[in-house]
Amino acid sequence: MPETRKRLVRLLGAAAALTLLAAPTSAVAQQRRPVTPVTVPALADWTPEQGSYAFGAGTRLVADDAAGRRVADTLADDLRAAGHGVVPVTTGASRPGDIVIDVRPSAAPALGAEGYQLTSGRRLSITGATGTGAFYGTRTLLQLLAQGDRIPAGHTTDVPRYRERGVGVCACYIHVSLPWLENLVREMAYHKLNQLLLELKVKSDVHPEANTWGYYTKDEIRRLVALGDRYHVEIIPEINSPGHMDPWIENRPDLQLTDSDGNKQPARLDVTQQAAFDYYTSLMDEYAQVFTAKSWHMGADEYMLGSDYAKYPQMLAFARQKYGPDATPQDAYVDFINRVQAYAAGKGRQLRIWNDGLTGANTVPVAAGTTVEHWLDVAVKPSRLIAQGYAVMNASYSLYLVRGGFHSDTEALYDQSWDPRSFEGEKLASADGITGAKISLWPDNGSGETENEVATELWPALRHIAQATWGDPHPDATYAEFTARGTAVGPAPGVRDLTKVPVPDGTYTFRADGVSFRADVLRTPDGYATLRGTDGCLEIRGGKLTLNAPLQPGVQATWEPCDSQNTVQRWELEPAADGYHLFDAITRMALTVTDDGRVVQYPPDQHTPALWHLT
Repeated sequence: MPETRKRLVRLLGAAAALTLLAAPTSAVAQQRRPVTPVTVPALADWTPEQGSYAFGAGTRLVADDAAGRRVADTLADDLRAAGHGVVPVTTGASRPGDIVIDVRPSAAPALGAEGYQLTSGRRLSITGATGTGAFYGTRTLLQLLAQGDRIPAGHTTDVPRYRERGVGVCACYIHVSLPWLENLVREMAYHKLNQLLLELKVKSDVHPEANTWGYYTKDEIRRLVALGDRYHVEIIPEINSPGHMDPWIENRPDLQLTDSDGNKQPARLDVTQQAAFDYYTSLMDEYAQVFTAKSWHMGADEYMLGSDYAKYPQMLAFARQKYGPDATPQDAYVDFINRVQAYAAGKGRQLRIWNDGLTGANTVPVAAGTTVEHWLDVAVKPSRLIAQGYAVMNASYSLYLVRGGFHSDTEALYDQSWDPRSFEGEKLASADGITGAKISLWPDNGSGETENEVATELWPALRHIAQATWGDPHPDATYAEFTARGTAVGPAPGVRDLTKVPVPDGTYTFRADGVSFRADVLRTPDGYATLRGTDGCLEIRGGKLTLNAPLQPGVQATWEPCDSQNTVQRWELEPAADGYHLFDAITRMALTVTDDGRVVQYPPDQHTPALWHLT
């Protein structure tokens, strides 16, 4: 009997083995299949090895050259911010458990300017041909450590497919808070995005008449640019021109384009005037004091939005005087672009423009060396622009997130395996001539969403553009699996929680500078607070509206009927000293108290925000 049982066991074992060989997709085989570590962007190339790397109390960061130490110093700060403790940066021989950062220029043929190699085993090593490449390797490491202190043994060579991987933000008209932008820079770097294209107003010393609200101080921009430099995110500024110039020339009617009926156009710069060019380039010079980017974005979109060149005969006259009888009015517009391009080039900067003004109606070509960001399907297609020698970035409308309006359908784009070759109106067979792609955030309805609501919509789109520009646009079978990657890697180290209300819900007395009021503080779902008193909720209402938002300084805060959908009734309580500053969630101005006891909003650099004591 025992022998019979043994033979039966042997027969069953053989049958089981045959079953496994015949069905390699069984659960057992799946368990044995090597698993690529989870990152965003996904690792396209991972070779597994036996064992794992263990991050622990004895881990050190080893870097022997200055470039490597800069990367290691940033990594040490991020490890601490991510809750991994204080990890020392040192030089010399490495030992098991260490993380080695190596910047090796000889690796450039394999890795380029931004690629890296990561090897995990008894120690973990990151090699880049440049500091930027090594830095991106540390972003992968941080994402892996976000999932646990043990990393599977193996190695990868990870190189981006496109050199421009970006996010565009129009912090124009509507002010976007500096902490929000700093969070964005950290998230971009964490996902290996390298360009923040920022349309904004810097407060001007040379042209104080242009300092209507929406601006940033030069010190604020220096702080943001320094963060971008440290995290390898190039921050490229834009002053949109010659259209959309109203933030700059609403108080300069002498520079506004005049139509044939004598009407001034406060959004259109008169490109036929030398004074207009001098004004614009003087603003460029001021921006050069705080921005370090090697590119300059002049916009150049929608110059004739809602009108046409026929209303401005001086444009045709200017073009024909300069370029002959066959010139068109659009040649005057292109002439302005080319003069700005030459000025930027003389300062060591490359020009960028949007594509919609290039309709083919001009006889004067845009200057060589200009990068065209393609967002709108017009007569001149991306393939033609590339054939003409222009570098083209994909900034498709399908990648837009409009505040209070159109939102990119990230899931549909992922399911379609969207990549930067897919432009509005044309899909290219080759990536040649395409620099990359970006998502764009616009404030068309300024009060339609708060910054925190925009952030919620942004993160899936940000991770998708990071994936589509760095590697395989469709690394997972389903969108749900792809979004699970974002959950696994979590937020970037060091991002601030901007949804945290620093006081619990309750009834408080607010006192500042001889003024007091009593209100219920109620947290909103997006992380602000409404202040509800006996006569309604505190709101900024009145004054000049810009993009549906009350952006005029000096407007009084009033008690209005409470409306949970009204975003200008939402407030940020910013801790300060032994009290709080109150910032409106939409206008981003702070409440201050006037000499006659009125509570009004002002930019914080114009009037010191009131310090509110809560009891």
